[in-house]
Amino acid sequence: MSSRSPSTSYLSDSTTVKFTGQYARAKGRSIRGKKAPFITYGYSKDKRPDLKQLLFILTSTSDGAVPVQFRCEAGNENDSRTHEETWDALCRATGRNDFLYVADGKLCNEDAMGYIDRRKGRFVTVLPRTRIEDRLFREWVQGHEPDWEKVWDRENPRQKGGPRDRWFVWRDRLPSAEGWPVIWVFSSLLALRTSEFRRQRIARAEQELSDLAGGQMGPRPRKRSRYEMQRQIDEILERLHVVRYIEVSLKTAYEHSFKQERPGRPGPDTKYVRKTRKRWKIQWRVNKDKVAYDQKSDGMYPLLTNDRSLTPRQVLEAHKRQPTIEKLLSQVKTVLEIAPVFLKNEGRVEALFFLYFVSLLVQALIEREMRGAMERREITDIPLYPEERANRRPTAEQILKLFSLVERHTLIENGNDVHLFEPELTDLQKQVLGLLGIPETAYRRGL
Repeated sequence: MSSRSPSTSYLSDSTTVKFTGQYARAKGRSIRGKKAPFITYGYSKDKRPDLKQLLFILTSTSDGAVPVQFRCEAGNENDSRTHEETWDALCRATGRNDFLYVADGKLCNEDAMGYIDRRKGRFVTVLPRTRIEDRLFREWVQGHEPDWEKVWDRENPRQKGGPRDRWFVWRDRLPSAEGWPVIWVFSSLLALRTSEFRRQRIARAEQELSDLAGGQMGPRPRKRSRYEMQRQIDEILERLHVVRYIEVSLKTAYEHSFKQERPGRPGPDTKYVRKTRKRWKIQWRVNKDKVAYDQKSDGMYPLLTNDRSLTPRQVLEAHKRQPTIEKLLSQVKTVLEIAPVFLKNEGRVEALFFLYFVSLLVQALIEREMRGAMERREITDIPLYPEERANRRPTAEQILKLFSLVERHTLIENGNDVHLFEPELTDLQKQVLGLLGIPETAYRRGL
């Protein structure tokens, strides 16, 4: 395999870890000659801007998502500024710089991409929607059809008998502003999900606008100023991300009623007093032209690479491994429960994070060994789920649970071992041990 193969790649991503303490001294001070993490406020991916945090940066291999390095950065560090140091660390660890560095859209900034490119490095990233290249393509596709190259055509991974999962790629006719290839990707299932999600958001917004308008039509509507009504309308549209699709007008409606000036039976000379009640009238319409415009490019997104030798298919294959590291970061917070952290010394906090890195490493190695052995032996699934349901991609959590009830008992009399009851492994446990290359004797005393 050539050293320039796209399979020689590393994935990088980051997440924030929240803290509940004050950590007044954790301001990047020196501990034992090294700079300790700066625990502070920043953009919270946990949706807790009221809590301090650290940035947890992880890098893994594309083969099996095995973690190879991690580090902590200040809680207010911008993700886009972390890639240069991460890339340098990978160069030192591997002794080379021609690997493929894969990251999400935060890599797509002039400083980070230029830094890697000037040092003869290679990368693949997502081109953000804010770039002009994205806008120009979505305008162009309104009247043109890209010459898509089919990459995959497979069964629906989530719904048996559902729409097929088809993926296509196309190299844009125009390079990026930096002169690098832009690869457009089209996913049929992503297009369906995007269209359905848009429809649901529009329907939800119309329902909330209807409820807001209905509150003004009752016999005793709550008095609100125009500013307050407009603020509520804007909040609905922005929260549901439908500002582009729904046009709303707020008008004043007057209702007049007449009442006798004095009580009694009305007559020809009875005088009436007119009472005028002001109400807010909310009207809206869905801009179908804009909906149709966006539907034309549903399921499409651009990838950017500085390696002109990669085919569009290779660029997509490299990027499709990115969700594996996102899954690792998710497991840090869910399965491994890295937060809350009760340590008060930030130096020990960083040491604790290293233990979580080791846990991820062990987990990834178990899963890669297990799945690789199943593939080599042509085993499509293994009954690890409850009720012995089949599992095609066993996780470390399921494998460890399988052995959680394995026990060894020793019968002791007067301080002496009388009898040792060795654990009795099930056929499924023996099969898993065989796939992992672990001998059954590992569960015997002294071994």
